[in-house]
Amino acid sequence: MPPLSRGAPRGPRWAMRSRSWRAAEFAALDFETTGLDRERDAVVSFGVVPVRRGRVIVGEAVHQLVVPGVPSSAESMRIHGILPKDLEGARPLTEAAHTLGRALEGRFLVTWFASVEIGFLRRLYGRRSRWIRRTIDVRQLVIELEGLDQDVRQSLSSAAEHYDVPVANPHEALDDAMVTAQLFLVVAGRLEERGIASTRRLLRLTRL
Repeated sequence: MPPLSRGAPRGPRWAMRSRSWRAAEFAALDFETTGLDRERDAVVSFGVVPVRRGRVIVGEAVHQLVVPGVPSSAESMRIHGILPKDLEGARPLTEAAHTLGRALEGRFLVTWFASVEIGFLRRLYGRRSRWIRRTIDVRQLVIELEGLDQDVRQSLSSAAEHYDVPVANPHEALDDAMVTAQLFLVVAGRLEERGIASTRRLLRLTRL
């Protein structure tokens, strides 16, 4: 299946991988979708929160509603609370792709449960491998830090509560991206104390 959008956002410079994660620039990304089938479902909103030099850059955060082109399941609407009437005036993802691309341009990605975001990014821009190489899964960082099993069931909200990261509106794309960004800083900082300090080493913890 060809990508929905032409021109994927440029990735970060390769040399940044060997440097401290604090020297790199990241984009915490969250999609809310009509469901979790990356082949049939679609994005209904996205939130992107930049992280630069170890700080969350709230003023550059991006949030946008998207016309999905397929109906949302009752379960997904119950979770994210976005109803068809809320999407009046929203743009389709093929048009919103430019805004999303600018927010991701030149940055590593941080997500919670990366396979979901990577699946939808692959449909939009193509080349799944490109996204794997630049994405850090914060859930995997928590598993490494806490010595948990890979199949442990843990939500973003429960992890945030464990590390005292505030959650205002769970399953709202911008707030989930903000929580992911803050959780990344906490967990990456603790892994740094164990000698896991480069962006490359954090990337290698992501298993897809």
